[in-house]
Amino acid sequence: MKKLMLSLAVMLAGLVLYAQAPEILSSRHAMLRLDVKDKYLLIPVQESESISSVKVIVSGEQKQAFNIRLASSKVDYFVPLDIQRFGSDKIVLDFSIRKEGLTSEALKDYVCWWEIRQDDNFDTANRERFRPVYHHTPVYGWMNDPNGMFYKDGLYHLYYQWNPYGSQWENMTWGHSVSHDLIHWDAMPAAIEPDALGTIFSGSCVVDLANTSGQGRGTVAALFTSAGTNQTQSLAFSGDDGKSFVKYASNPVITSDIKDFRDPKAFWNQEIGKWNLILAAGDEMRIYSSPDLVSWKYESSFGKGYGEHSGVWECPDLFKLNVRGTDRQLWMLVCNTNGIPSGGSGTQYFIGSFDGHEFRTDQKETLWMDYGKDHYATVTFDNAPGGRRIAMAWMSNWQYAGVVPTMQFRSANSIPRDLDIFEHDGRYYCGVTPSTEMSALRGRKVKNPSETCEIVVDLKGNAEIVLSNPKGEKIVMEYDPKAGTFSMDRTLSGDTSFHKDFPAKTVAPVHGTLKQLRIFVDKCSIEVFDADGKMAMTNLVFPSEPYSTIKAKGGRATVYSIEQ
Repeated sequence: MKKLMLSLAVMLAGLVLYAQAPEILSSRHAMLRLDVKDKYLLIPVQESESISSVKVIVSGEQKQAFNIRLASSKVDYFVPLDIQRFGSDKIVLDFSIRKEGLTSEALKDYVCWWEIRQDDNFDTANRERFRPVYHHTPVYGWMNDPNGMFYKDGLYHLYYQWNPYGSQWENMTWGHSVSHDLIHWDAMPAAIEPDALGTIFSGSCVVDLANTSGQGRGTVAALFTSAGTNQTQSLAFSGDDGKSFVKYASNPVITSDIKDFRDPKAFWNQEIGKWNLILAAGDEMRIYSSPDLVSWKYESSFGKGYGEHSGVWECPDLFKLNVRGTDRQLWMLVCNTNGIPSGGSGTQYFIGSFDGHEFRTDQKETLWMDYGKDHYATVTFDNAPGGRRIAMAWMSNWQYAGVVPTMQFRSANSIPRDLDIFEHDGRYYCGVTPSTEMSALRGRKVKNPSETCEIVVDLKGNAEIVLSNPKGEKIVMEYDPKAGTFSMDRTLSGDTSFHKDFPAKTVAPVHGTLKQLRIFVDKCSIEVFDADGKMAMTNLVFPSEPYSTIKAKGGRATVYSIEQ
């Protein structure tokens, strides 16, 4: 108590809090009255605490509600609530505390009441040593699935599942970033926020070039899951190129009685002159069609008897790809699920045909786009230039995503990857190649690897590549052409203590002979590609200091600096 009183005295001496003391109404209920003076209310978070629900009330009307882990005994970090947006100088915050066994006296002593404050600024300077340099990350807060990616007028738009009020999953909102080159991203205001239908789960954006919706040529339309009592699909339109959206007045536009019913991915199908939409329904995919993005007709389902079914199916995509070295095109259906060979989250795919109504495949084996543990929720950009099919993924795994050792933010996206199809031994596979934009980052040759670099390894046959640091932490990669496999072992990579499923060795089949590897290292991740796009593997790592030594047995390694 003395420590708390001292903290309060220091705060009062140095800051104007613009708040009365909290009104403790019960062991699980408190109120705080604010005289709004600054833009933000900075709320203290303690990640080990239970969730509390917060209502923002103005003149008796609820303006916003969200969940947060209020700091009880220590402050891990602050998150901002924009309090000027409510247009009033008087606001009431109503807190419902869910912690079991709490007393009114203990709630009164929560450190958050003495640390909460107003400010016109929120400090977003990087405080995380594991924050990547050339991968997209949220400025703060939790991030998972990439959403609504599209290209228009020279800009790539990336939306994402975001929690603005903490670095763990909660309060799903569409965050937004934009980029001219898929590498350097600028943070934008939140694009789509929760409403009475629920929080905002994953979905897609399309550019309505032909004005089928009647909203104007070039209007951006977002289709997303409203996660309320049930999961339903909703629609919103943007007249300012994706900066802001107006939700369709008659949402939802697609409903179902299935519990897991989400992640709509829409696209214009020139062959039928209509929109198609694919979404996840339990452990299958459902396909719809529409002339106008509003009225959707169920066409068919896909999934029974195909692929991995140990977890629900999520985040689908469906598109046409060129078959390498031919003038043929085939359709690829992307399905993200929690059932990869090494455990947890991954991206499987199916290659076949699609007539606008039904997807068909004769593929019998289960194929994965990336054989690491940290490549999930993969989707592609709509309207990408030059007919490219550019994919990005969430670089984490649901086994341990909420406990990885970062706190100002959690999770990054993979580097952008261009997709195509290649043939090997009479079978078709997804080709995954680092997007050409990555080449612009390659700097001068250097002697040793660092925390941000690209390593090119020319292979001569059997190979072992070891990245290590002076602490004895290491990553071991092996290529076995006879077995037709490539592997990465991160069991001694650094900090693996935060979850039992993090230490792992991942193994990928190799479809053909590997001649060159491209290895991208960025603070907390290693992404390895066959230079010809026949294998990809993505794994997180958390070394206590950067890997500074490389040994390549059976190959010649060249290290390049990264030039931002």
